[in-house]
Amino acid sequence: MNRQDSVPTEVFAFQDFRFDPGCSELLRLDRAGKAAPVAMGSRARALLGLLVEEGGKVVSKDRIFDRVWAGTFVEESNLTVQISALRRILDRDREGESIIQTVHGQGYRLTAPVARLAPSAAREISEARGAGEADVLPTVPDKPSIAVLAFVNLSGDRDQDYFADGMAEEIITALSRIRSLFVIARGSSFNYRGQGVDVKRVGRELGVRYVLEGSVRKNGKAVRITAQLTEAETRMQLWADRFDSTLERIFELQDTVATRVAATIEPTMEENEISRSMRRPTEDLTAYDWYLRALPDCFSFSAEPLLRAREALDQAIACDPGFGRALALAADCRRLLGCAGWVEDPDTNRRMAIELAHRALQVADDDPIVLAESASALAYFDDQEIAAAISLAERAVALNPNYARGWQWNGWVRLYAGDPELALAHFETSRRLNPRHQTRSFMTGIGVAHFFCGRYREASDALLAALHAAPGWPTTYRFLAASYEKLGRIEEARKVVDRLREITPALASPADRSTTPPFRKGMDRYLESLRRAADGELVVSEISS
Repeated sequence: MNRQDSVPTEVFAFQDFRFDPGCSELLRLDRAGKAAPVAMGSRARALLGLLVEEGGKVVSKDRIFDRVWAGTFVEESNLTVQISALRRILDRDREGESIIQTVHGQGYRLTAPVARLAPSAAREISEARGAGEADVLPTVPDKPSIAVLAFVNLSGDRDQDYFADGMAEEIITALSRIRSLFVIARGSSFNYRGQGVDVKRVGRELGVRYVLEGSVRKNGKAVRITAQLTEAETRMQLWADRFDSTLERIFELQDTVATRVAATIEPTMEENEISRSMRRPTEDLTAYDWYLRALPDCFSFSAEPLLRAREALDQAIACDPGFGRALALAADCRRLLGCAGWVEDPDTNRRMAIELAHRALQVADDDPIVLAESASALAYFDDQEIAAAISLAERAVALNPNYARGWQWNGWVRLYAGDPELALAHFETSRRLNPRHQTRSFMTGIGVAHFFCGRYREASDALLAALHAAPGWPTTYRFLAASYEKLGRIEEARKVVDRLREITPALASPADRSTTPPFRKGMDRYLESLRRAADGELVVSEISS
């Protein structure tokens, strides 16, 4: 078939490959983003097409034979030959396990995440090969899906932005509790803040059907919220309303907005599902205010904001000692500070983090946020708690499957436990729920997972992406140096170590052993790479734990 005779409606994208089902052609992108066809036999193309279409699901051998050798009897060895041929193509320059996994007794699956390019992007690749890599847009889920944009602060006081953000985030949390909804995390939806928002573009880029916009006006103890729900593709406004209340009734107001949005999207949904599952984080408004102030600083991955967040959370806990989310976030904030070496007394920091996590679980063990953040702190600080931490992290995402940050913390817990492949799967789930927020801890976690899986090129790529957003995070530098060493890029590895020593003065003391996460598998290989990267024993003795 001539490529100009037919333009495909979609192209599948995975790693640096693009597969055009219209003509069964595989393209490989080089470092410059130029696409070039890959030579392969017709059987291998048909087999690849089936694996790609299934997007990570196991494909049985019977189904493969029906597709690739339809109406023909062949021996199973023919399939083995074609699988080997595909692996030679797809695994070139890869380290670690093959991209095609054998599921014994069942069949085969493609382990790389697969995305579908938008029709316009597919046409560009189909007709012009070499035009560069097109944007990969997420597929709209089958079930109702929504993005809640950052609410606009109309109070005339920029210092009140955190209050408007907190209002939108609480509505996201309430909607996420509804299992029949797919809810985009705030890290992605808040990226459109300050832009002239085109809801159709938002829906296309985030892969959702509906977009919720709103504003908050706070004047003394009076609060007014306006909200409107729009169908993204048609730009049709489905619902709009205004809500007036007082600070004392703010939680009731959040529930009201969330319930009305849910009822508009899916009329058959019971309105009381949110109110039944939504748990009040605290009844103390001052404690809640301190908690909201701490949220943005907790995920900054910089020393000064993290220390500021710790103080704000301590204030929240002082106001309400039973505020589960503040307790859990305070525990995880101490984990981040300890990991970076930004604490004066590591032992005291460790004891306080463990104590805070346990207190949080005692008062709010049914809150996914509390479960996930407590799990990450316990997995990091206490070897005896790793099994319990895994259970807590899994329960968090079972209670709220749309909790993107919960899947991210789940990935870190699995990394600490020594299961990098499962960690990577959890990070990819978080990526889908939060497609516009792919940096910082998220990308660092992907890089660390690839390192422990032996995929050092993928590791370095992810870690470099993380550094663009958080250029002062020590863990990223450590694994980037180790990855460069594994790739034979010794000079670059040493430069990374030099930068690591600049941003973490604690490395000047050989007695400091408290700043490396306790990964339970692959530590010897990791530390040996750091030893070679630093061209000496100093870094290893200082950062091992």
